[in-house]
Amino acid sequence: MTLLYLFFGRMRESSFMTAMWGYQINTGLVLLLFFWSLAEAGKLLVVPQDGSHWLSTRVVVDKLWERGHNIVAVIPEASLLMKSSENFIIKTYTVPYTQESLDRYYHSIGKDCFFSPPLLEKITITLKNVSEMTTMFSSTCRHLLYDEELMKYLQDSNFDAIMMDAVWPCGPIIAEFLSFPSVYFMRGLPCGLNYRAAQCPNPFSYGSRLFTSSSDYMTFTECVKNLLVGFSEHLLCYLYSKV
Repeated sequence: MTLLYLFFGRMRESSFMTAMWGYQINTGLVLLLFFWSLAEAGKLLVVPQDGSHWLSTRVVVDKLWERGHNIVAVIPEASLLMKSSENFIIKTYTVPYTQESLDRYYHSIGKDCFFSPPLLEKITITLKNVSEMTTMFSSTCRHLLYDEELMKYLQDSNFDAIMMDAVWPCGPIIAEFLSFPSVYFMRGLPCGLNYRAAQCPNPFSYGSRLFTSSSDYMTFTECVKNLLVGFSEHLLCYLYSKV
């Protein structure tokens, strides 16, 4: 009798647990469907950065569009790679340079990439190019901020968030001015700021530094050079911030 009682008692307990488990699953599905029905596509403002940074940002923007989000990208009239798209709305603003002058400028920078000057000369050339680019992008940002019609459109559009490339401060300035929640796209930030922001390890032993042209597989001599350049990054970043 005791064995029968234990057997049928275990069966009743098992049936009860199965019923409770099924009830929890059904409840979870109901809640999932309920919140799924509340989820809606958002309105996203994108303030991208031209050049190779846009190639990476564009992939993310296209994926967001595929998921049903409404996207508006703000770009200058003259740009290197940022062109019209069927996936999102493009809003342009005037800039103090033409497409032809911009193309000539990037072409001159591109030619420098095929030369291998000594390290100090390479640093000097890079700082000169950064100074010129900073002047150009600062002027571009001012023209965007002073475009009253476009800024009013952005303010009245009630975007849910603004996604920007953090390599230049124009995006954060626009986000602060419009009081929009910010989403930062961090790639290739100067002075290793993208590693610090994400708290990722970036040791000298395998993370090649700027100006070294080394890969992640370095010889002993390249490792020593990488170490010396890494120790001088604070000075280089100070010079970078002053240009």
